[in-house]
Amino acid sequence: MSFVPARAAFDHIGLITDQPQANETWVETNRLWVTNPRKHPFHVEFLRYAPDSPAPLALKSKPHVAYRTDDMERALAGHTVVQPPFDPSGTGFVKVAFIEIGDALIELMQYRDPNEAGWF
Repeated sequence: MSFVPARAAFDHIGLITDQPQANETWVETNRLWVTNPRKHPFHVEFLRYAPDSPAPLALKSKPHVAYRTDDMERALAGHTVVQPPFDPSGTGFVKVAFIEIGDALIELMQYRDPNEAGWF
């Protein structure tokens, strides 16, 4: 049976773009540029993938909604995993994974500090 939290904590929404954005950060793991959703009034993250990005097609083509979890393994249980857990920061700041629930792409985020308000 899939685990669905009673009320997941919203983190951000991710939108795909092919246009460079101000203050993008390069993420080598999936070869893309991302913006900091903490600096957007509605917590929007823009993602711009390099042509040679190894990210799964769903990540490169679908918007996603990100939620925080304090137990990544439990949150992944029973769901279709599109991208297994990885650390985009390379520092242990946050572990993320992507799942699909129906047609919805969901990012799960487990921060080292559950009260984290910043960005990598």
